[in-house]
Amino acid sequence: MVLTAASFHAAGRYAGGRWHPAAGRHYRGGYSGGHVIQCVAYAKTASDVMLHGNARDWWHNASGVYDRGSAPEPGSVLNFRSTRRMPLGHVAVVRNIVDNRTITIDQSHWAQNGISRNVQVIDVSPNNDWSAVRVALNNRSGGFGSIYPTYGFIYGRHAGSSSHANEVMTAWNKKLHQGSETQLAQAPANARPITSGAEEAGITFDNQN
Repeated sequence: MVLTAASFHAAGRYAGGRWHPAAGRHYRGGYSGGHVIQCVAYAKTASDVMLHGNARDWWHNASGVYDRGSAPEPGSVLNFRSTRRMPLGHVAVVRNIVDNRTITIDQSHWAQNGISRNVQVIDVSPNNDWSAVRVALNNRSGGFGSIYPTYGFIYGRHAGSSSHANEVMTAWNKKLHQGSETQLAQAPANARPITSGAEEAGITFDNQN
């Protein structure tokens, strides 16, 4: 049986842009009866974003419902595009912003693993728009896996909340121009922007997630 919301919701969730740890026991694994919690089910429980469909459909399904953008916010959902190796896409909840090229996420069902928290993700897009990212490996090597294309971030607020969105984007732009000394990841020399509808053929993949 797949874990119910009550089972894995115990560790806490994002609401109103803040992380709210829950009282009581914390769920530490990702399995129950041999099954793994799907990324979509986990994201809906750990964030304020409630959408239907596979992860690859969330970006389009969020149109007119939730604000979307290219700047990470705690509690927002990072939406990965569909690829050959990940045909259903992927969603993960942003937990913290480390710097303008690094965030940490909470997610489930990545590389067939259960729930994983505080996982580092680095932006390797040429324009620092988070359209191409790499996710930290699970082997404690400190390395990162393949480059994955993303749509961007879905925010847990209704579409049209432009005043708040503009404030976030303004703050983000200021942060980007503070200098590159805090950038922990740099875009590869041959990297190029991932545009809407682009195929993943231009993305280099290896055998690791």
